[in-house]
Amino acid sequence: MRFSQIDDTNRCDHTRLTDGDACFYLFEYTSHQGFDFSQTNNLISNLKKKPSQRHRPGYHYKERAINSSAASMRQAFNPDWLASATLVPVPCSKARDHPDFDDRIERICRLVGADVRNLVSQTESTVASHEVGEGDRPTLEQLLEIYEIEECLTNPAPRAIGVVDDVLTVGTHFRAMSIVLGQRFPGVPITGLFVARRVFPDVALDFPMLT
Repeated sequence: MRFSQIDDTNRCDHTRLTDGDACFYLFEYTSHQGFDFSQTNNLISNLKKKPSQRHRPGYHYKERAINSSAASMRQAFNPDWLASATLVPVPCSKARDHPDFDDRIERICRLVGADVRNLVSQTESTVASHEVGEGDRPTLEQLLEIYEIEECLTNPAPRAIGVVDDVLTVGTHFRAMSIVLGQRFPGVPITGLFVARRVFPDVALDFPMLT
């Protein structure tokens, strides 16, 4: 298992990223397809099950997806880098007092086995990006207004930061995290690490008569 890097061949799929952003991913999640389209779609679908649905059938697959994601990441990491880095989970879209607050990314990070710190918290609940169209998702400016550094967790200062999330879409959350962390820890390298990046299905998948 190895990470793949976002580069000039696929950065256009993630329009908020800049040329200087170092982002890596393990799998590809196909948008507009169901959980049964691929193993990755199944994995991400289970990861994103809402905590408020924990009593519904099938919720136990979320735990399996968390463990599987952590195992894949742990296998892919350079152990020397991991030993010197701090993993920072991207905050959940919901505040901690919300019934759908979800710590899945933090749990993945802790299972990887490293210095894990929730250095950035989100002060207000927002709509989950995967539940709405791109035009209704939180903007970079809105995220910057509600992201804040948890000063009680800043010592010792990290030497390298890995911002961890499940799916890289346009890159808005990573950009916001990178800006906030970069302002607090100038000069510290920041890397984005994702279970999957979003891709779109080929036209032929939507129009079978073209195949």
